[in-house]
Amino acid sequence: MSLTDRYQRPTGLAIFLIIAGAIGFAAAFALTLDKVHMLENPNAQLSCNFSVLIGCSTNLASWQGSLFGFPNPLIGLAAWSVVVTIGVGILSGARFARWFWIGLNLGVTGAMAFVIWLITQSIFVLDVLCPWCMVTWAVTIPTFLAVTLFNLKSGHIPVTESIRRAATGAYSWLFVITIGCYIVFAIVAQLNMNVLARL
Repeated sequence: MSLTDRYQRPTGLAIFLIIAGAIGFAAAFALTLDKVHMLENPNAQLSCNFSVLIGCSTNLASWQGSLFGFPNPLIGLAAWSVVVTIGVGILSGARFARWFWIGLNLGVTGAMAFVIWLITQSIFVLDVLCPWCMVTWAVTIPTFLAVTLFNLKSGHIPVTESIRRAATGAYSWLFVITIGCYIVFAIVAQLNMNVLARL
């Protein structure tokens, strides 16, 4: 039986992509507005600044906040729009080719790598947690996991049958795996930033 013959529309994944994409877009939009406010007034008190530990001014003003020569939130505005569009496309009955799914997987893998780098910079270098950044991290992690595990279990990424079965099992535990990732992040932040004592 071919991949096309056994195709079943991944409605759950589609709904997740729409919700995650909307949340990510909202966070990127908020960060973009804050960046504009900072450019207009470098001394502006941003709504995302809660303390010396939690705020976005430091991140937005740092070179890490404009890694590619422009504000990072602009990447989020574009990328999360694509994620929402893909989710809507799936819900409307679109059937994407294998190369499309692999391309999407490359995109979310790049996003995940970028987020891991940003997390390490926030925790180990900038010593501050940006609330809107953390929202982006929080949706990027399960998006990467969901797309990757779906592609593995669906055969879009050619792997052995044992890996496919493992991916299928892991896909049903996506929520638990995501929470586990959050816990790891929280532990690392606590160990290196003493978050609880500084709140």
